[in-house]
Amino acid sequence: MSALDRLADFVGIETFYHDIWGNRRETSAATKRALAGAMGLPAASDAEAEASLRDVEQRAWRRLLPPVRVARDGQGIELPLSLPVGLDAAALSWVLEIEGSDAPHTGGQTVGSLPRSETATLDGQGFERRILPPDVFAGAPQGYHRLSVTVRPTDGGAELTGETRLIVAPARCLTVEEVIPSGRSWGIGLQLYALKCEKDWGLGDFGGLGLFAETAGALGAGLVGLNPLHALYPADPHHIAPYSPSSRSFLNILYIDVNGVPELALTPAAQSRIASPDFQEAVTAARAAELVDYPAVSALKLPLLETLHATFQALPADHPRKIAFAAFRHEMGAALQRHALFEALHEHFYRQDPALWLWRAWPAAYQTPDSPEVQAFAETHAERVGFYAYLQWEADRQLGEAAARGRAAGLGLGFYRDLAVAAHPGGAAAWGDAGILVQGANVGAPPDQFNLKGQNWGLSPLSPLGLREAAYQPFVELLRANMRHAGALRIDHVMALQHLFWIPEDGSDGAYVMYPLDDLLGIVALESRRNHCVVIGEDLGTVPDGFRPALERTGVLSYRVLYFERNADGGFKPPSDYPVNAMATVSTHDLATFKGFWTGRDLEWRQKLDLYPNPESRDKDGWDRGVDRWRLLQALSGQGLRPASYPSDEGSQPYRPELAAALHGYLVRTPSRIVMVQIEDMLGEVEQPNLPGTVDQHPNWRRRLSHPVEALAGLSDARQIVAPLRDALTGQTGASVAK
Repeated sequence: MSALDRLADFVGIETFYHDIWGNRRETSAATKRALAGAMGLPAASDAEAEASLRDVEQRAWRRLLPPVRVARDGQGIELPLSLPVGLDAAALSWVLEIEGSDAPHTGGQTVGSLPRSETATLDGQGFERRILPPDVFAGAPQGYHRLSVTVRPTDGGAELTGETRLIVAPARCLTVEEVIPSGRSWGIGLQLYALKCEKDWGLGDFGGLGLFAETAGALGAGLVGLNPLHALYPADPHHIAPYSPSSRSFLNILYIDVNGVPELALTPAAQSRIASPDFQEAVTAARAAELVDYPAVSALKLPLLETLHATFQALPADHPRKIAFAAFRHEMGAALQRHALFEALHEHFYRQDPALWLWRAWPAAYQTPDSPEVQAFAETHAERVGFYAYLQWEADRQLGEAAARGRAAGLGLGFYRDLAVAAHPGGAAAWGDAGILVQGANVGAPPDQFNLKGQNWGLSPLSPLGLREAAYQPFVELLRANMRHAGALRIDHVMALQHLFWIPEDGSDGAYVMYPLDDLLGIVALESRRNHCVVIGEDLGTVPDGFRPALERTGVLSYRVLYFERNADGGFKPPSDYPVNAMATVSTHDLATFKGFWTGRDLEWRQKLDLYPNPESRDKDGWDRGVDRWRLLQALSGQGLRPASYPSDEGSQPYRPELAAALHGYLVRTPSRIVMVQIEDMLGEVEQPNLPGTVDQHPNWRRRLSHPVEALAGLSDARQIVAPLRDALTGQTGASVAK
């Protein structure tokens, strides 16, 4: 193998992959060079690749301990020590600090008493690896621990010291059956921005979410599924895609319900502003709009939130709100400060010049969060940084309040939150930790039958090298942030835990990059149990061999969409063929609603936007859809579920709500742990929230629901559609133990 090939292998760049048609696609040398460079390992020439390879190999040998070791509870733990040869007589001592304990475990022995596993020679010096025995770690419970090792040579030479993080994880995540006695539940999927309320300001908000949660609970649902609530860009409300966030660890502050902020009652000026005719006219227009006007919503909310923040600042230091805010800032730590600082900087530069939207376009001194210039900005703009921290706190408080309302209304699992696959390279996360989020490559997907040229999602992947060097702490914090106020977490494109398709910015072909699957799944299981949160993995698309069994072993639920669950002949799988440990649903935010599917509305959009390469592809789609309608009616007939209003399996019959009800009754007959109904299907919406492959051509992430939440419980069609779920799966939740 060349130095480039060995370097690519070392950092996990896969040498080939098989596309959806079974064709083997080799990773080119140009792609290897580009992706290694994106990880901070120059490889533009053979000499650079050789030097980078030598650097990473020597780094692994010259450090006494690896940065992290993840083990499963109950399994023996062995840990390698890397040492110069000739230290057999040296005294080795160790200290194992147990999380939450003031009594560390200690011990020692000679280096020579440890078994040797391998050797290497670096620049003429010999190194060897010795294995610490399992009894060093005996009794370490599940959690995050710290091992320190000291080696003292007998000849008076310099001591060697090292530390590693030991993560002991459970075998499995929290399971549905541990939360719901019957082991099954059902829920309603909601795009929060789309939610209508009688008092909203043109965008669904956390106040409306609380009301929706109460409504769902009254209907008998056990959970409410949410689109990603991740932070976007307050300075630029035109950037609206929830799956392209600035940060996945913080919240979109436009979801704050201004009427629910406690400072409003203390601010007569804000009350007068809201009551003014001009403001009410603007609110009425925003509320009546068919599509969300994000800039208009931002213009309504942010000035008022600034006024309320001024009221908050004037409160006495011992006010309960001031004490709660200080506690939140302490809990969130440096991550919150850095996020709020980015939002203040982004606003500062973007208002100067829209061309400075990307932080990489800022003056060089401001591209590094720890630079003296950035610290000086934080001091001179402390009030603005504090304002953005305040917004995060209030958003978190309101989300927690909405979750509490849902629990009180009977949601056994509560909210499930959605974790996007990656963050935008121009956002707070990428700026705040450039060693973790890669610059120079984007996340995407290889070509498939829906996207013949592949997909570039324009997102920054996590660096597997950076994650390991940081002992996985950024991943831990990411999980914790998204498990807050939630009883379940859906991990979008969960295959990213094993490998992710990276596309170099230089135009080279993409390739898969490997991640430490076992380690990451162990951390997912540990955080699942710590946060009392069921985990669902969105495993659609090209799934690697052996991946789903790994999820199954760890207790991560699979994600099964009826449209895709087919037999070899193209027919729809019977309910009995669905897996038990799964969440089943008819559709998703990226696919046609059921009414849109039945009427072919999504195909009309493809034709309208000229997304077909030729008329033959368009005609084939139309023909296939007619066959699929026939196949669906056949599947329902096979279960005795075809509605009486459909006298045959003929696919040309029109859409009726009873057909959607029958289809959800079909999913109820699966053994899957969770069955979801999308709110768009409950309301008979024909338009889908997002049309993949489009940006401005289709109103993605802007469609509002046709009915307000206050009317939902009284809609006969909606109640008819959820009746099979309610009748089969309600009343089995028992005592709720959701967060």
